[in-house]
Amino acid sequence: MVRGETRLRIDGGRPPSPEVIAAIGAVCDGVEDAGGHAPVIVELSGAPAGRWTGELTVGLVSKWERVLRRLERLPTATVAVADGDCGGPALDALLVTDIRIATPSLRLVVPVADAATWPGMALHRLAQQAVGTAAIRRAALFGTPLDAAQALALHLVDEVTDDAAGSATAAVELTAPFAGSELAIRRQLLLDARTVPFEEALGAHLAACDRTLRRASAEEAK
Repeated sequence: MVRGETRLRIDGGRPPSPEVIAAIGAVCDGVEDAGGHAPVIVELSGAPAGRWTGELTVGLVSKWERVLRRLERLPTATVAVADGDCGGPALDALLVTDIRIATPSLRLVVPVADAATWPGMALHRLAQQAVGTAAIRRAALFGTPLDAAQALALHLVDEVTDDAAGSATAAVELTAPFAGSELAIRRQLLLDARTVPFEEALGAHLAACDRTLRRASAEEAK
């Protein structure tokens, strides 16, 4: 374990709950209060089965989506380690992380509820992140699982390995120096590039360049 590293475990076999929302919120609070520190490792497995939506409300789902958005925007890197079936909350969390490591047993599963796939923001992220919407159509519409090889080919995961722990350690070592608000800004610029036209994005990119140049000048003046 890297010094200061935070670990978060999400069980996709259980629906979003106030407890798991609070747990993710507490991790986000800690990272934000510290201004970014060592990466967050997010351990993921499990997928919903049966009548899994019984305790859900629109209000609870809204809180779940908001806390995932916080996780997606943290001023530190997030590294997912996904094993076996990953659906529901596990799939949701996977799709908001920066680096995604999978074991060969991985299956990404869009859960089914009331004779249709769950229409949460995972569908939106799958369509944005996968290489070609057509490639994930059966998964998004009919809940057909995507195995590890398919997820890798679609760029939904970055690596498939039998040594997930070793790969996670390497990812933490790679990303640790980049923690801080500037990492969050670069991530947001990348996310915005999918939808924001060049002319509208230019100002934000120039502002980021200006901050970088000012910091470099300040360092040289010391």
